[in-house]
Amino acid sequence: MTIENREEFLNKLASRLGRERRTEGVERPQWSVTPQEEVFKGMNQDELAEVLEKHCQVIHTTFKRTDRAGLTKVLQETIEGYEGKLIVTSNDPRHQEFGVAEFFEEAREQLDVHVWDPAAGKENQRIAEQADVGLVYSDITLAESGTVTLFNNKNNGRSISLLPKTFIAVIPKSTLVPRMTQAAQQIHRAQAQGEDCASYVSFISGPSNSADIEMNLIVGVHGPIKATYILVD
Repeated sequence: MTIENREEFLNKLASRLGRERRTEGVERPQWSVTPQEEVFKGMNQDELAEVLEKHCQVIHTTFKRTDRAGLTKVLQETIEGYEGKLIVTSNDPRHQEFGVAEFFEEAREQLDVHVWDPAAGKENQRIAEQADVGLVYSDITLAESGTVTLFNNKNNGRSISLLPKTFIAVIPKSTLVPRMTQAAQQIHRAQAQGEDCASYVSFISGPSNSADIEMNLIVGVHGPIKATYILVD
């Protein structure tokens, strides 16, 4: 991508500030107070899980907790509770790791599961529009706000969490962090170390919500009307 008029813009900005352009020697300031680092500081994963569970009540999200052995049973119960028949999900290696791929195979007579396929193009979105359930795995989970972070890529389309009637996020306990501060730091470190980072990152806090000027909350206006988080120890 070409950046146009950058030098002219920066020169004009420096002029308005009454100084010459600085092109080197610029260092990030060290702040004497960093309150964003103090929220839930020192909490372990189980303590953060309790914070997440409590906040799920605020964001109208069902919270469930299990271990790997019990995940597929909880997943089945959740899908049945949503009367799910058509499922759209990411093409994620954690399906194998958590035994979900085997669950899909065993339930193929009851469930129509579409795994996001880059070769299918727009057909993925069409299926997501008709799906009963969108299923994803959280990459980073913000306990403070009840937010799941999704690294979207060719195998994990944004539509999975946006278009189906309901939404299920499987949350590995290891992904829990206190708040947005730690999530941003983690993404920044990965980028600085040259890791292959997602070009698009989604932060999702429960089902879709909208409030008018009088602050009357409406759930499910422009996306999934219900959401469930399944925390996996």
